[in-house]
Amino acid sequence: MKHITQISITVLLLLVLTTSCKDDDSVSCTFCSSDQTPEFELCRESDGNASVNGENTGTDYDVYLSDLEADGVMCGGQ
Repeated sequence: MKHITQISITVLLLLVLTTSCKDDDSVSCTFCSSDQTPEFELCRESDGNASVNGENTGTDYDVYLSDLEADGVMCGGQ
């Protein structure tokens, strides 16, 4: 009986670990605009890069967003 309990606990832990990482693969998006640009979609891709209107920029999302904000671009209802 002790062996079955250990197996059950191991299976449960593996299940929790594998399901808790599913959100890491998600893509989150917001809309941005400025006086000089029409509205565009900015997304954080699952690899951490920013994409603009579906085109991966190859730049880290946080760096890209910071640069946009420094240029006066408003994103996500700021």
